[in-house]
Amino acid sequence: MVHENVDEVDEAILYALQEDARMSSGDIAERTGMADSTVRKRIQRLESDGVLKGYTAEVNYQRSGYPLRMLLYCTAVIPERGDLLPEILAIDGVVSVQELVTGEQNLLVTAVGESDSEITPVAQELLGMGLTVADEVLVRSHETTPFGGFHPERQEES
Repeated sequence: MVHENVDEVDEAILYALQEDARMSSGDIAERTGMADSTVRKRIQRLESDGVLKGYTAEVNYQRSGYPLRMLLYCTAVIPERGDLLPEILAIDGVVSVQELVTGEQNLLVTAVGESDSEITPVAQELLGMGLTVADEVLVRSHETTPFGGFHPERQEES
């Protein structure tokens, strides 16, 4: 499905960047059959439109010495929920925050650490901010894949 500001060409570029954000515009052009200048212009537009928010390294925390990944399901007062995100992200050990819109728990905080003693202070800081920590889940592994809706072959099937 193509949206108003993102067409099939953009989706092919997004898919390629999700596979490898270090891929050059030339590599993407070669892979998609577009001109390098077209790919560069499209990437610049996707960035300025806020579709591409940035480029990050995918870190294997376990292999880098931080074997614990904890999901903390929290409840915040709804009017304050969005305002708390930067403050939560500033907590040492927190690597992501997701705003949830269904259920009583409305924030999902992911923290990593070397031991329980590094993760426990995260929960304490969340409580100190007035959040309720409803559940804590220890994650064994976390894998990602590019969004299939952007895959060029899927576009050809439509």
